[in-house]
Amino acid sequence: MADANVRDVVIIGGGHNGLVCAAYLAAAGLKVTVLERRGVVGGAAVTEEFHPGFRNSVAAYTVSLLNPKVIRDLDLPRHGLRVVERKLANFLPLDETQYLKVGAGKTEAEVAKFSTRDASRLAAYGQRLDVIADVLRDLVLETPPNVTAGGWLQAIPQLLRSARMGKRIAKLDMPMRRELLDLFVKSAGDYLDAWFESAPIKAVYGFDGIVGNYASPYAAGSGYVLLHHVFGEVNGKKGAWGHAIGGMGAISQAMAKAAVERGVEIRTTSPVREVLVEAGRAVGVVTEKGEAIRARSVVSNLNPKLLYGSLIDQASLPQDFRERISHWRCGSGTFRMNVALSELPDFTVLPGRSLAEHHTSGIIMAPSLAYMDQAYLDAKAGGWSKRPIVEMLIPSTLDDSLAPPGQHVASLFCQHVAPVLPNGASWDDHRDQVADVMIDLVNSHAPNFKASVLGRQIMSPLDLERTFGLIGGDIFHGALSLDQMFSARPMLGHGDYRGPLHGLYMCGSGTHPGGGVTGAPGHNAAREIIADFRRGRLKQA
Repeated sequence: MADANVRDVVIIGGGHNGLVCAAYLAAAGLKVTVLERRGVVGGAAVTEEFHPGFRNSVAAYTVSLLNPKVIRDLDLPRHGLRVVERKLANFLPLDETQYLKVGAGKTEAEVAKFSTRDASRLAAYGQRLDVIADVLRDLVLETPPNVTAGGWLQAIPQLLRSARMGKRIAKLDMPMRRELLDLFVKSAGDYLDAWFESAPIKAVYGFDGIVGNYASPYAAGSGYVLLHHVFGEVNGKKGAWGHAIGGMGAISQAMAKAAVERGVEIRTTSPVREVLVEAGRAVGVVTEKGEAIRARSVVSNLNPKLLYGSLIDQASLPQDFRERISHWRCGSGTFRMNVALSELPDFTVLPGRSLAEHHTSGIIMAPSLAYMDQAYLDAKAGGWSKRPIVEMLIPSTLDDSLAPPGQHVASLFCQHVAPVLPNGASWDDHRDQVADVMIDLVNSHAPNFKASVLGRQIMSPLDLERTFGLIGGDIFHGALSLDQMFSARPMLGHGDYRGPLHGLYMCGSGTHPGGGVTGAPGHNAAREIIADFRRGRLKQA
């Protein structure tokens, strides 16, 4: 007789992927409990008041990669999700007289100000990137082929899966296959240099190659990071970026409502101390309060390094696995700020404090790839760059629920800072100093900015780690490099969302397809867990 006190699934971490996984599992009839350390679900996708009367997306800050199938399956619009598009994609202020705008119907004419040759190449560039992005979109909701330790019988399903994926790539003609290879192994800088000659358009596109990637835009592999950021869509428009009304927390709250509606139990303020392991099998968890929760399966939404390094008895893990996971590379060059503003920025190059289209865009303050390269070198040498890279969004221009009338909130997404400061220095001692550097950079383009700041929330890499479990401030739960992608995310032999212990699974951004607010890892992990229950590998309560 089944034990009514034993859950089918306990999920560690109520981030967005944990919630997605829970909703799918519950829809399949499983009894699911989600345990979240913080007092609110959503992980890094949360909206909070950071200054009296001002709310903003605290960490994750913009929408594009959220998978359309997840939106449909969980019926997120019915649960309150509404996403609106920016009126302009990007704005790049260069100096007192020059700027670049990127957006539908504008980009070609804007780029022509700097290079007619580049303007004529934009369409071909976009078409090639779209074809390759479509290949990735097809793979996002697939479970990667997994390397198995068994014989041919166990390997056949993986070989067939590999063949199906190979057919998708085989449909590409030879020029596109070469382009695909370039984007996977080359640097974003080298790739863009081969396409364009003018610095501004390369800066706008190249920014995607260093987002969450503590590296130069000329670092090998940064081309894939660029690609990772372009396979999303908003309201059916490929490659578009948007804003969730109510902030990123609106996404998580809609997911939580969908999960609860399906019968999921969600417990906040419930940090997990340990994964229970008996006879090589994960059988539940113990909370920080000492409560043991037994389950047929345990699913982790945490960074793999956090799961295997802190929550599982090391003696329970294979020695080779322990060694490999200890080298899992984490650490974004990310420094996040949220600021309350008395008025909109008045840019020298586009004067005006009244709402204009450029205020709704992603405002990138980094004029060239060379500037980004130097920012990385400075951060590597000294901990942060005196001339950093900042992308600013002002979501209150699209969503008046975030700030009092006539006032605004801005998200500053800043690169490059060292995940760990050199010479033993602490981020706690330097966070305000670095925040001032970021404010000063924005003020150099919009001289009213510093005086308009009413309050600010600062999230150094250490703050991001302590608050959200993002080790080294890593927004992706692990670097998006060739050795940490697809079947090797987080490790060859465990690319199918199954951990090294029977009954242990992973559903977070440290699994395929990686970081960003996508919901895809949660979706894919749920499919594998449900399959194991149906095959009898796990017994339902």
